[in-house]
Amino acid sequence: MLIAVAMFSLMDTSMKLLSEHYPARQVTALRALSSLPLLCAYMLYRGAFKGITRVRWPMHLLRSALGIGMLTMFAFGLSMLSLAEAYSIFFIAPALITALSVVVLKEKVGVGQWVAIVVGLIGVLVVLRPEGTGFLSIGGLAILGAAACYAIAAVVSRVLARSDSNESMMFWYLILMALGGLAMSVQHWVPLRAQDGWVLLALALSGFFGQLAITRAFSTGKASVVAPFEYSALAWGVAIDWVLWQTLPDGYTLLGAGIIIASGIYLVRRETVHAEAEHP
Repeated sequence: MLIAVAMFSLMDTSMKLLSEHYPARQVTALRALSSLPLLCAYMLYRGAFKGITRVRWPMHLLRSALGIGMLTMFAFGLSMLSLAEAYSIFFIAPALITALSVVVLKEKVGVGQWVAIVVGLIGVLVVLRPEGTGFLSIGGLAILGAAACYAIAAVVSRVLARSDSNESMMFWYLILMALGGLAMSVQHWVPLRAQDGWVLLALALSGFFGQLAITRAFSTGKASVVAPFEYSALAWGVAIDWVLWQTLPDGYTLLGAGIIIASGIYLVRRETVHAEAEHP
């Protein structure tokens, strides 16, 4: 998950740069299309195309539809917000994943973990400012919608992993998302600029390796434990904002980040202690 977060931070940076010149729906299509050649080469190397069509189609279609909604709303939100602001709002997703994992996956989450997650959400509210103006902006609402789509898709991925391979999950996710993104953006397609070639290359590499890592994370790890590692995205967002756009977080953002990181560390330590108690 830590590798996935690093890769997706670079991917989000590429999407933010592209959203300055292209519609959000086209950015979604470009994200999927750019990574497909790498994924196909990877699957050929592993001989993973055998039986690629024997999958649970309804679940794949649902997951891809959620992916289209997530990326389109996230790209739209990024065109209005900084990476740090977008990530702060998006941090609602791990709490949603935890709640869904209890209801759908029947996973057990202790009281301490619930308290830590609530504390982390309080940190997000601090980053958003006490008056909550971040929630009222169109960009903020778009990021909230993206977080909801992501949380549901994460639980769907966990269910799919019980029967389908990681490679088939990645392949059909990108294929269906590319087709959906193209269908939505073809009428308003903006010709690609030559100077954006390096951005598309970064988008392809980071998107491919990020998807590989996150699929592995949710297919092998407990969703309610893996998800809190996504808090590390805030550090990436702050650093990239400063390097590329010369913006730094204010006191509220730093305070909220400290609360979020503290809650994440507690969740990791709580799970480690619990595992050691079960297997001394």
